[in-house]
This record gives sequence, structure tokens and C-alpha cells, in this order.
Amino acid sequence: MKIALITDLHANREAFEAVLADARAWGCDQLALLGDFVGYGGDPAWLLSQVQPLVRDGAIAVLGNHDQAVALGALPSMREDARLAVEWTRSQLSAEQLEFLAQLPLSARLDNCLFVHANAFAPAEFEYIQGRAEAVRSMQATQSIYTFCGHMHEPMLYHLSGTGKAGEFTPVPGIEIPLMANRQWLVVPGACGQPRDGNPAACYARFDTQTALLSFQRIPYDHEAAAARILASGLPPAVAQRLADRLNQGT
Repeated sequence: MKIALITDLHANREAFEAVLADARAWGCDQLALLGDFVGYGGDPAWLLSQVQPLVRDGAIAVLGNHDQAVALGALPSMREDARLAVEWTRSQLSAEQLEFLAQLPLSARLDNCLFVHANAFAPAEFEYIQGRAEAVRSMQATQSIYTFCGHMHEPMLYHLSGTGKAGEFTPVPGIEIPLMANRQWLVVPGACGQPRDGNPAACYARFDTQTALLSFQRIPYDHEAAAARILASGLPPAVAQRLADRLNQGT
């Protein structure tokens, strides 16, 4: 099975279209959408209009923290730009779309794979995997060999041996990595809709369960058009700048 792992779409129409086209050209037969469909970007209603039929047709989809905030209302603890984006997004979505977000599960499983937005140890709390310690905690919280999660907007790969030895790897796009079954693996594909490593090209990952080969992809798209949509919507300019400026690494 060829699984395309796409996360943190953030209502970025241009990025999602480009990634989906690339995944289909690769021969993907299973989509795994790891949350944060909305928030920050300028096309939330359009994006959900694409995602909902994909889920009905069998795509895996899990709840992200921005999805939860949009479905239930922004939390006072959210940063101002995120809160403003949540409030604007809520005004753009239909009742059906809000209900779709509210009903998304926190995690999903398929064979030896676990799909979750933030981590496996406390999915509902949306704690970040910022390094090896959190990655090990996440892998130890599941029996799954492969855990795929988003939330962090930069690609990363972690592994844990049966003796407790852990390692991490910053992937190179396009290079296939064999994921040996005698270890556990945690894969962070990076953000489709809002990468934060200075390169606006959309991120996603490919995993072939038959060969156990993983690769991370960077897909160019019209990020200037996506930034223009954000500005036209009246959302904070700093959010658009994250897409427009190749050297910007906003948080």
C-alpha cells in the first residue's frame, strides 16, 4: 500500500492541490491527513469541500488543534494571529463543515501504523514533539511500529530500538529511507500548507508499506498566490509573510 502523509494543510488551496497531484502521480492508494486542515490560510471552505469527499472515499483524517479551535471556539491562550484566524475561519464555514471538524477522531490506526496530529502519549493535549525526548515518549506510548504525526511544521524522523536506543534524522527530500521493522519509527512529514524552515515548498511524505520505504517530498507551488489570498481575506499580514518570504521562519 502506498500511503501519502499530508499534514498541517492550513487552508492553503494552492499547496494542497500541488501535493495531492504529486501523490496521485506517485500512485498513492491511501491518503492519511494528519490534521490542522484550517487555520491561518485563506481557503478553509474550499479545502474542506475537497477533504470531506476524500474522507468519505476512505482517506484517513484526524483532528488537529486548529480544527478543534475552529469547531469549538478559540481559546484565550492562543496567540493573537492564530486566534484571529480561528475566528475568521469559523465565519467562513458551514454548519456541516464545522460538524465535520468536531467529529474528527484524535487518532486512527491501520495495520502497524498509527496516525495522530501531535503525539501518541496525550493526543488530546496537542503537546509538541520538539526533540528526541518527546519522540521517545510518543513511541513508548504505542505498540505501533510506525507513528505518523504533524503539528511540528518541519520534517523529522525518529527511531527507537528494542533496547531503548533512540536516534533522530533530518531528512533530505526525495531520498528513500528503509524503516526496519525491528525498530519503532516516528515520522513528522512537515507542513503542507505552512512550512516554517525558510522554504515555502509544500511538505509531505510517502510510505510504501510493502517495501517499508519512506521518503519526504518538497513540492513547489504558487506560494505568492496563497499569500495574496490570506491578505485579501484580511488575516494578519505576518501569516502571509510566512509563505511569501523564503527566509522567514515565523512560529
